[in-house]
Amino acid sequence: MKIGIIGTGWIAGMLAKTIKGMENVEAYAVASRRQDTADAFAREWGITRAYGSYEAMLDDEQVELVYIATPHSLHYENAIQCILKGKPVLCEKAFTVNAWQAEEVLNLAKEKNVFITEAIWTRYMPLSQKINEILASGVIGYPMMLSANLGYPIADKERSKEPSLAGGTLLDLGVYPVNFASMVFGTEVENIVSSCTKMLTGVDAQNSITITFKSGQMAVLHSSMYVKTDRQGVISGREGHLIVENINNPQSITVVNNNYETVARYDCPPQITGYEYQVYACMEALRNGWLESPYMPHAETVRIMRMMDDLRKEWGVRYPFDR
Repeated sequence: MKIGIIGTGWIAGMLAKTIKGMENVEAYAVASRRQDTADAFAREWGITRAYGSYEAMLDDEQVELVYIATPHSLHYENAIQCILKGKPVLCEKAFTVNAWQAEEVLNLAKEKNVFITEAIWTRYMPLSQKINEILASGVIGYPMMLSANLGYPIADKERSKEPSLAGGTLLDLGVYPVNFASMVFGTEVENIVSSCTKMLTGVDAQNSITITFKSGQMAVLHSSMYVKTDRQGVISGREGHLIVENINNPQSITVVNNNYETVARYDCPPQITGYEYQVYACMEALRNGWLESPYMPHAETVRIMRMMDDLRKEWGVRYPFDR
């Protein structure tokens, strides 16, 4: 499969690096708004074609899948461009900046019969699937409480602090704890209580979110762009708990019994970067003629986007793109 990459930043480089270690996949093309930037990226990663505009790359008939690696403030515009050209899309998280943009993109993809999925990489990882297998075994009893956090000191980056770039912690980092809770406890949310601290620009810098589910289960989530956190997820039941190291890229799952003794440990299988799983999921979907991936259904993308819209509204964090 020949993949075209829109964008030339760090995350685009991560996918290019990943593809170099994969089989039956080629980083065939890259597009930037500047030809010299595209040329430099292509030289660095051994990419065949470099384009000085997104449209030029989308007109290349050999591009079979497009990875959108631009800032999330541009995802809506870029995804629409790809769909109108009939190109299947793997779009970085956050999928868009709000729910109405996500719905418009997904409705257009359905109308045009074009595959698209959100590249929230944790959804596609083997160890993420393993968590639910362990919970289903009953080893810790019925899980009732979950905590998860993610934080990196990135507040000095322009994309992190500017409302015009859909900055803030929630869309960049908080989306991972929210997805972690959703993967474990599901979609039947009863109530959400939250708070945040803001930067002078008006975007959220740190946040705390407590989600209560209709089942009585509860998730307590934190994210921050000020500090580097332990990135742990802990899922607790009557008979013990699971400790997930790094919810952003799960490296291990430790099973602890009700005497606080470690009874099992599952390590991450060897991987290139972890990005490969979302690419393989796209290939699977395209082989089968699917318009979405079962690992991240469209309905789930929209549901979480709406949740984040509601959180931002409660905090008074607004973007120029909001209605």
